[in-house]
Amino acid sequence: MTERKPAGVSFESWVDKQIREAEQRGDFSALPGFGKPLPGLGRPYDETWWIKAKMQREGLSLLPPSLTLRKEAEDAGQAAAAAKTEAEVRRILSEVNEKIRKALLMPPEGPPLNLRPFDIEAAVGEWRERRGRV
Repeated sequence: MTERKPAGVSFESWVDKQIREAEQRGDFSALPGFGKPLPGLGRPYDETWWIKAKMQREGLSLLPPSLTLRKEAEDAGQAAAAAKTEAEVRRILSEVNEKIRKALLMPPEGPPLNLRPFDIEAAVGEWRERRGRV
């Protein structure tokens, strides 16, 4: 695609020719998503779609770190309640507890954290009760 547009040829027809030749060579068939529908095609147009997509891919958030951790702790509590095994409850809560402990040592930006680590043994006891196990 490094060749220059010849004089006397309209830009549109020159580009169309380049695309057609690339299609014939199969240059587009190895691209990710080839033959699949475009994601979000049925959604209304959003001018900032690319920013939102990049933030999602990068795992970024507009929330201050303290609110992000509060949300993560809330989600972890729900995930632990829905866990299938006691080991899974312990793993989920241990992971979020580590983040909470770090945040308590070095408070993150934003509103006050207002969190304390989960009592894993109490959570496991509640989990057992909900399932009729003791």
